Parts: sequence; structure tokens; C-alpha cells
Amino acid sequence: MITIWKSPYFEGHLAFHNSFSLSVDFRSLHNNAEWLLTNIYGPCTDEGKLSFVDWLKNIAMPEEVDWLLVGDFNLMRSPANRNKPGGDINQMLLFNEAISALGIVELPLLGQQFTWTNKQLEPLLERLDWFFTSSSWTLTYPNTTVSTMLMETSDHVPCVVNIATNIPKGKNFRFENYWMEHEVFMDVVRHGWSIPTQQSDVAKVISAKFKNLRRVLKAWQVQLSSLKGNIENVKLVLWLIQLVEFHRDLTIEEWNFKHILEDKLLSLLRQQIIYWKQRGTIKWVKFGDEGTKFFHANATLRSRRNLITTLHDNAGIPKSSHSEKRKYSLGNI
Repeated sequence: MITIWKSPYFEGHLAFHNSFSLSVDFRSLHNNAEWLLTNIYGPCTDEGKLSFVDWLKNIAMPEEVDWLLVGDFNLMRSPANRNKPGGDINQMLLFNEAISALGIVELPLLGQQFTWTNKQLEPLLERLDWFFTSSSWTLTYPNTTVSTMLMETSDHVPCVVNIATNIPKGKNFRFENYWMEHEVFMDVVRHGWSIPTQQSDVAKVISAKFKNLRRVLKAWQVQLSSLKGNIENVKLVLWLIQLVEFHRDLTIEEWNFKHILEDKLLSLLRQQIIYWKQRGTIKWVKFGDEGTKFFHANATLRSRRNLITTLHDNAGIPKSSHSEKRKYSLGNI
């Protein structure tokens, strides 16, 4: 294994290495951002794979580290990672168990489905190369993708990891489920639904009422304070009250105010979980769970999987930038 970087842009230091991996701590010389890259080369023997998976599962990586874990794991995650019947199901289960224990997020592979071939006349094709990030990385670099390249002399498909921070946001109206937790939501709905329409046909009346309701909700949404900002503000005030409580007993008014803030914080956190649950489409989450960061990463992964990185026009010319893809798509509707 070898890790190479451009010294004018990054500063790198060896963090760890063993027979399975090579980890390098990087610091950007542009903005001082720090992250960890781990290159993997998994063993080919059954015994070696068991040792590798056991080592992988027990890595104790702090959750705040921006971690990129890539390489030839020499393992598959499911029978679909192979073009012919076969594969060791037990090894797949152990590999998936290790991934789950680490809490890492798989980067979707754009392009070819398989990354290795035995180069025979009727080739065996398998997906052996994998790319994972920590949840922290997903939040810092939400538009990270992996693309396959043309295989030349190697039996592995070269892959490129593209890292960016911005995903273009659409302007379509989105109904937010957490709005229903807001104390004035039903009043807004009643107002929007009661606006008179100029239609006589029942179906057109219903359609016009929904359009009015959408317009009213969009206007109301603009007036709403930031959910994240509200949570931070309530936490700050609670922290200040705790500081006061360290030095003296709270008055009845202060004590009541503290409990009002605690109830408000619980309500806001419930809304935040609903917000990320809607984006992550994780059906099994309970409102008491504290995995907001995980849901945020999962929602970003969903957006990343839905991202169309390149369109090709009739002449085969690729369109990669957001503006090019938008212009080409609108011109062919």
C-alpha cells in the first residue's frame, strides 16, 4: 500500500499501520481542516479474513473524527456483489457486523457494479473494493461520491473519490412533518383552507384549496425561526440558569421559567428528530432516541445516492456541472 499527497495542499503524518491498513492524518494547508484517511488491503485467505474482520470491528474511532476508510477489503457484503452464484455468506455477515459496529456510512459507487475480475473468458466479477466514511465526515463533506474509471492492466477497477460540501437545493415545496408539532400549525391550516375560491366544480375547488394552503404554509415557513438556532438558544439560557443555581437558590419565578424552558427544549428536540427522520426515511426510529447525528448522515447519504453526477447528450458529450445538467434536462422535456 502507498499513500501519496500533494505537499503544497496537505500536510500528512503517519497515524497507524499494520498488515491490513495504512492510516494517515491530514491537515489542509488552505483552511486547517483535519481528517483521517485509512487505506485497506484485506487478506485473501479465509483465516486472514477472520483476523481482519475482528481487527476492523474493534477499531475505537472517536465519533467526531472526519474519517475516510477505503480500499480492497477482499470481502463482499451480499450475494448481489458477484455476477455468479457463490460467495461465503458467513464472511458477508461478519463483514456487515463489523461495519455496523463501527457506525460508518457506505459511499455509493457510481458507474460499474463490480470492481474486480479474474480476467477469464467467462469472467468472475465481484465487488471487493469499498468506501466508507464516519458520520462526522458525512456532515462535513455531504457531497462525497465515488466513481469508477476505465480498467486498464489491473484486475481491479480504479476508483476516484470526489469530495465537496455543497449539494444544490431544489425550490420545490416540501411539507415538513415537524410543523404539526408547532402550537399554531392548525390555526395556519384553518386559515389557508378557509380562503374563498372562485371555482364551482368540486374537484377544482379542492385543488384550489390545496394551492391556497400551500401558499399560506410557504409564507408561514419563512417566518419560522431556525429549529437549530432555537435549540441552541434554549440550551444557552438553561446553561445560564444553571450557573445562577450554582451560586444561589433559584426564585419561584426562575424555577418555573427553567421548567418551561426544559419542556420547550424537549418539544424542539422532538421536532428535530421528526425533521431528520423524514429525510432519512428510517421507519424504526423512536422519538426518544438520541441518534440525530446518525439520521442527519443517513439523510445526506440518501441525497447522495439520488444525485445524478453526469448526463450525456445525444452526441455522447458529458454534462457534469449543475447548470449544464439543468439546461440539458429542461431542453429535453
